[in-house]
Amino acid sequence: MSLKAGIVGLPNVGKSTLFNAITKMNILAANYPFATIEPNVGVVTVPDERLVFLNEMYKPKKLVPTTFEFTDIAGLVKGASKGEGLGNKFLSHIREVDAIVEVVRCFENGNITHVEGKIDPIRDIEIINTELILADLEIVENRINKIEKKAQTTKDKQTIAELAVLKKCQDSLNKEQALRNIEWNKDELEILSPFNFITLKKIIYAANVNEDDIASGNNTFTKQVEEYANKEGSKVIIMCAKLEEELSGLDDEDKKAFMSELGIDSSGLEKLIKATYDLLGLKTFFTSGEDECRAWTFKDGMKAPECAGIIHTDFQKGFIKAEVTSYNDLKALGSEKAVQEAGKLRLEGKEYLMQDGDICFFRFNVTK
Repeated sequence: MSLKAGIVGLPNVGKSTLFNAITKMNILAANYPFATIEPNVGVVTVPDERLVFLNEMYKPKKLVPTTFEFTDIAGLVKGASKGEGLGNKFLSHIREVDAIVEVVRCFENGNITHVEGKIDPIRDIEIINTELILADLEIVENRINKIEKKAQTTKDKQTIAELAVLKKCQDSLNKEQALRNIEWNKDELEILSPFNFITLKKIIYAANVNEDDIASGNNTFTKQVEEYANKEGSKVIIMCAKLEEELSGLDDEDKKAFMSELGIDSSGLEKLIKATYDLLGLKTFFTSGEDECRAWTFKDGMKAPECAGIIHTDFQKGFIKAEVTSYNDLKALGSEKAVQEAGKLRLEGKEYLMQDGDICFFRFNVTK
């Protein structure tokens, strides 16, 4: 399951530095607007201590964690929806992601130019969010102009339904409300899906602070961002992109020692990756054995055959049953044999809703 998060923000807020840390890739991180012109893409592993446990138990030949794709997108400026800066290029790239990580500058540094002249995180957020709203509004109004007459003259039910949903979008966007903050039913979301609206995507604000503020937690800018995010039901991760870049270059032992000195138990990157994963309603199931232990990403609400299909389409097509063990049961009891003896190994059918931490073996049969 290919999943993408786009890292966005004004120029010089720390996007590319954060991306360097996430992917451990040495891309250009320069002190001038549009240092990133083409989107840089990196695949990261989702931290999961359960996979570490399975690795120690089975000693497999291969260990495969679940992954998440992050895209560093060129800095946005005021007027992007009208083509300013790299506007149209930026907007086309951001439409391709599943979720948005908006990096917001929450630190003072006279050596790093701010494109708007001074530090004001709420102004920065509103610049970006306004441009995204305007970009979606243009698509909405163009489509309304195209189908409104048809809806009135033909009385086609599908066209009428689409027009009603687009009018609802238009009303929301004209009030400067992102589409993600509006309630939609299943039928409406199906109509919206082909448009790939930017403001319908879920968002996390990454408040980029300096190293001193990570330890002290005393930063008035981040409090402003948290208040703003709370109003729209979004999440905020406070992190220092420069520090994360330094941590990414250390081995595990040195990294733990460094974080201990700073008084933190997990890196901002780990929090960001987990928060992004959770934001999209993603969960993990496992397959395990001597040949391979592997984590697989699935969306909450998926049934066993659908999850089997993530591994291979034949698994879903010929699905019979799923042998399921809860990770918590395996860890508590210590072995597959003990799980079986305790009656904790389950056979689940086609209607079984998969749970986070399920360890599965899928039975299937495909006849040609």
